[in-house]
Amino acid sequence: MSPITRRSGIITHLMHAAEQSRAPINFDDIAELAADDRRAVDELIATSLESDVALVSQVSQYIVMSGGKRLRPLVVLLAARALGYEGDQHVRAAAIIEFIHTATLLHDDVVDSSSRRRGKDSANTVFGNQASVLVGDFLYSRAFQMMVDINDMHIMRILADATNTIAAGEVMQLMNVHDPETTEDDYRQVIYRKTARLFEAGSQIAAVLCGQDSAIESSMADYGRHLGTAFQLVDDALDYDASPQELGKNIGDDLAEGKATLPLIYAMQNCSDGERTIIRDAIIEGGLDQLDRITSIIHTTGALQYTAGKAREAADQAIASLSPLPPSEHRQALVQIAELSVQRRS
Repeated sequence: MSPITRRSGIITHLMHAAEQSRAPINFDDIAELAADDRRAVDELIATSLESDVALVSQVSQYIVMSGGKRLRPLVVLLAARALGYEGDQHVRAAAIIEFIHTATLLHDDVVDSSSRRRGKDSANTVFGNQASVLVGDFLYSRAFQMMVDINDMHIMRILADATNTIAAGEVMQLMNVHDPETTEDDYRQVIYRKTARLFEAGSQIAAVLCGQDSAIESSMADYGRHLGTAFQLVDDALDYDASPQELGKNIGDDLAEGKATLPLIYAMQNCSDGERTIIRDAIIEGGLDQLDRITSIIHTTGALQYTAGKAREAADQAIASLSPLPPSEHRQALVQIAELSVQRRS
C-alpha cells in the first residue's frame, strides 16, 4: 500500500471514528486511560509547589488544586503515549504546561478584574492582586526550572517561545479591549496567542520527547493549535449561552470587560443599525446593563451557530492532524478530546 493510500485510509478511519464519537463523551472516561500518568503529574505538581514562603504555597495550592480538568497536561500525556513513549519525562512536561497555564490564569484574573474562576472566588479576590501577580511569576519561574531538568534545548525553545507568545497575546487583547472595530482576524490572533499556542506547544513537545521526525512534530503541533482554537471558540460562545453553574464564572464577563469576542463580532455584522449601536456602546463602555438585549441579538443573528461552526471546523482539523499516528486507544482519546471541546458546557 502506498503512503498516500495508507494516509487516505487512516483519515477515513479517523473521520468515521469522529462521527461515532459525536455521541456525548465523558471526560472521566478519557482521563482514566492516563490515570497512572495523571497521578504522577499531580504528585510532581504538589512537590513543585512547596515553598518556604507560606503565601506562595497558599495561593499556588488554591489555584492549581481548584478542580480544573487539567486538559492541557492530559493532552501531553496522551500524545506521548500515542506516539509510543515509554519514559517518564512526559510527566514533567505535562506539569510544566499546567504551571504556565495556571500562571496565565492568575495574571488574567488580575488584568480582567475577574471575581470567579472554576466556580469559586478567583485567587485575586481571596488573596489580592499583588499576591496573585507575584505567585503567577513564581509559577512561571518554577516552570522554567523544571524545563532545565528535562535538559532538551529544543523543548526549552518551544516552551520559551510559547510563553513569550502568550504574554504578547495578553498585551494584544488589552489593546483590543473596548474596541468595537476589532475584526475576526484580530480576535483569532488573540485566541491563538493566549490559548491555542500552549495547546500547540504541549502536543509538539510530546513528539519531541518521542524523538519523532519533523513531519510528526508538525502534525502534533497542528493538532494542539486546532484543539486550542476550538476550545476557546466554544468558551467564548458559552459566555452568552450557559449558566454560571455550568460555566464556572460569571455570565457576560467578556462583555463586562469590553471584549469583542466572535459572537459579538458576528452579531454586529448581521444585525440592524440600532442593534449594532447597542453592542458598540456596550463594548466601549463595558458593563452588563444591556446584557439581556445583546444576548437576544446574538441569538437572533445566529452568532452562536456561526461560532459553533467555526469551532467544529477547528475540531475536525485537529482530528485530521492525527492521521499520521498509528491506531491506538490513546490516539482515539485525542480524537475524543477534540470532540469534547465542542460538546462541553463548561
